[in-house]
Amino acid sequence: MQTLQKTMLSITILLLVICAGCTTYNVEEKTAAAADQRSDKEIIDGVKPIEKKQMTSFQDRKVKQNSDKDQRITVSAVGDILIHDVVYNSAKKGNGYDFKPILKEMKPYLRKADLAFANQESMIGGSALGLSSYPRFNSPLEVGNAVADAGVDIVSLANNHTLDRGEAAIMRATDHWRKLGVAYVGSYRNEGDREKLRILKTSSGMRVAFLAYTYGTNGLSVPPGKPYLVNLIDKKRIAGEIARAKKAGAEAVVLSLHFGDEYAREPNKMQEDLVCYAAKAGADVVLGHHPHVLQPVEWVKGKNGRTLVIHSLGNFISGQKGVYKQAGGMLTWDFVKKDGRITVEHPRFMPTWVTYGKWTPEPLFKVKKGILPNRDTIYTEVKSHMKKRMPDLEFMER
Repeated sequence: MQTLQKTMLSITILLLVICAGCTTYNVEEKTAAAADQRSDKEIIDGVKPIEKKQMTSFQDRKVKQNSDKDQRITVSAVGDILIHDVVYNSAKKGNGYDFKPILKEMKPYLRKADLAFANQESMIGGSALGLSSYPRFNSPLEVGNAVADAGVDIVSLANNHTLDRGEAAIMRATDHWRKLGVAYVGSYRNEGDREKLRILKTSSGMRVAFLAYTYGTNGLSVPPGKPYLVNLIDKKRIAGEIARAKKAGAEAVVLSLHFGDEYAREPNKMQEDLVCYAAKAGADVVLGHHPHVLQPVEWVKGKNGRTLVIHSLGNFISGQKGVYKQAGGMLTWDFVKKDGRITVEHPRFMPTWVTYGKWTPEPLFKVKKGILPNRDTIYTEVKSHMKKRMPDLEFMER
């Protein structure tokens, strides 16, 4: 009882501190937060297998060792994987599906990262449940095989389509992700699964926690007594889980938030307020999803000095049509540990493009002008848009 009271008191104090407000970070200000290196009893050990097909559990995975003088890992994140019928029909092969060719162009870039994240927006409940597209999605299990093969280590399942096909789809999807050795977050099999923190540990020893929440589920009600099926945005829970992750040994926290207005290229006030709240609660990186278009990258003042934020990563794979819906991207950054402190450094962005009818995301700078005649104009506009709040944002062009 005393331990519970102390925990509740700590969270209450944290919430009072968070309410102090938030502003854009000044790059010249110094950070003063120390890394928390306590109990690792809830750690999910290791990431990035050499051969994904050999992995059967989170614990088996390993990453390449970084040899820098300062401990440094690279993390990459991509946006919405929303498998419309035109996409899965194009991947039909024999009695199943093969999505690996769709990810072939981005696979080398995802596999360069020590940790790779994706927003798996459509649940992969598989053909046995009947495949479906908009407005209530259910995608082939084979989507997961391709995502794992491309190098993704963890997927967010918390979004407005999580409950599209009910609990059965969630059970089948999470079972498949487990078999592939890919961690999932934001939707769970049971309460015990929900309480197990997704803290990925690299072979160099750095521990990174991933959390995920969504604004809602398109009006579909969460089944009574089963809140674990989807993490709905709750400020107190977010702050509490960030604190719990740090206490469990996470040295950095990446927060995925499914929020905002669809097709809006700028964040709304709710997004900005929640990002500031999360930053002050201790999130090191915030990844936004749901608008299906790109929204800018910026630094925001936070508990740890500064928090890296992308308000929307846009679409990574989808059947949507339109310049801004076909343009997505991969955000990459480094977590650097020096003298017991973790900092977020060197953010860079790679704009991507999905050619309608081809469905393969690829670096925008590589798209042939025969396919996209106004490529250079689109590329210049996307870069200008993404760096409007971070003028020194770098772009990956090789």
